[in-house]
Amino acid sequence: MSYRPTLDDLNAFSAIVAHRSFRKAAGELGLSPSTLSHMMRNMEARMGVRLLHRTTRSVATTEAGEMLLDRLKPVLRDLGLALDAVGEFGGQPSGTLRINASEIAARMLLNAAIPLFLERYPEISLDIVTENRLVDIVGEGFDAGIRLRESVPLDMIAVEFGGEARFLAVASSAYLKDHKRPKTPEDLKRHRCIRLRMPSGKLYRWEFEKHGQEVTIEVSGALTLDHVELMAEAAVKGLGIAYVPERVARPYLASREVISVLDDWCPSIPGLCLYYPGDRHVPQSLRAFISVLTEVERQGA
Repeated sequence: MSYRPTLDDLNAFSAIVAHRSFRKAAGELGLSPSTLSHMMRNMEARMGVRLLHRTTRSVATTEAGEMLLDRLKPVLRDLGLALDAVGEFGGQPSGTLRINASEIAARMLLNAAIPLFLERYPEISLDIVTENRLVDIVGEGFDAGIRLRESVPLDMIAVEFGGEARFLAVASSAYLKDHKRPKTPEDLKRHRCIRLRMPSGKLYRWEFEKHGQEVTIEVSGALTLDHVELMAEAAVKGLGIAYVPERVARPYLASREVISVLDDWCPSIPGLCLYYPGDRHVPQSLRAFISVLTEVERQGA
């Protein structure tokens, strides 16, 4: 094949697949959807192979497009890292820093670290994607991720922050007035529990520990949610017992809208970590963010 797509063509193709939409990709690239569509049709025609399946509602890769994308991702990522490394000779950090985090982690960062970072490094654009599922940060083009320490892949470098974490079982006083307060995790099987559906579709099994004894309970209940904040709000309304991070439950505990149960079965666990691959060049923007995060931690200690 004598024809070679340009870097603009390949970036456009990667953006279309990432967004599964010509319109959204065009918005990211600063082009019109019609221009982007013309670019892709011209690229496919000159390569002599179809890369994308197009319908009125969605875009998907063909087998050839999927193969190209698999080979293209690391190339574009390494190119970006190379440009970041060269850019460091210019002094002030710049560019875009992409971080994948849970919503709880993002809310914590918004309290101090993010405002200070944006003030100190105005040339850096911070792009934070919040979702509950654990993603492959390298494969999906993120510079770093933020999750609980126990969820961080072993081959990643981790920077802990925010202190230890704890999950609590909470319920409203109205609910506990009509239902006997549980004394052991096994007692939960006789209660209405507000269940959590994981991004994989599986129901989260509640985990407890006391004096080295670990207990995992598959609770039952009429209400299942996929967001811990909603679970806490449901507990406030007396709909059952919720098992949520202490940071989420704290304001409701302070206002006495909920009461914690099984406290002695809810020990602290290692908290949040910012993590990134150790076998790649660390962008100057990420080093700057880690520096700010560490500074905020020291001030809060």
